[in-house]
Amino acid sequence: MLDAVAFAGDALAPFFLQDPLTGDAGASFEAMAALDPAAAAAEWPFAEEGEAREALGLMVAGLAGGAGDEGLAWEYRRLFVGPAPKPAPPWGSVYTDRECVVFGASTLELRAWMRGRGVARLGGGKEPEDHIGLMLALMAWLARNRPADLDEYLRGHLLTWAPHFLGELAGAARHPFYEGLARLTASTLEGIRAERGLKVAVPRFYR
Repeated sequence: MLDAVAFAGDALAPFFLQDPLTGDAGASFEAMAALDPAAAAAEWPFAEEGEAREALGLMVAGLAGGAGDEGLAWEYRRLFVGPAPKPAPPWGSVYTDRECVVFGASTLELRAWMRGRGVARLGGGKEPEDHIGLMLALMAWLARNRPADLDEYLRGHLLTWAPHFLGELAGAARHPFYEGLARLTASTLEGIRAERGLKVAVPRFYR
């Protein structure tokens, strides 16, 4: 199970973190474009197979023009970069903080949790630690390196807000790739939650 959790986090994180044109996740986009959705869904961990098949189908269809397709890149920037207001911001505190701010209380709580366990932040840059891509990557790292901390991380930090965000993202996406990504990630995380028997206290959302 831990290997499957690590695979899911590693497979999904780059699509949230990397611009298709200028990022360094070209190999991930190429691998996704080459998938047979039905065959891949049968092997994809945790997600319900029918949902995984539909979501993967959307992602593969969205890559028909390749990762270099400008429409794909523009959608990534619209959703995750700006400068216009983002319809589904990828940071947890935007949803859980009363002021809907980046680097809010939940970000600081995650940072303190990581520091208390000697867990270094993953990746460079100045992104807050509660960016969905960084948190999926951290899920994979914990599954491989700190499995004893995985459930606490999922229950107290990632699963508190990610399902809400992913629902917002699926509704806001205007490109099949990112709608499929949101749906696949949501189904995968729900499967992980159920498989590990986690009870998550859902906070109040302000957005």
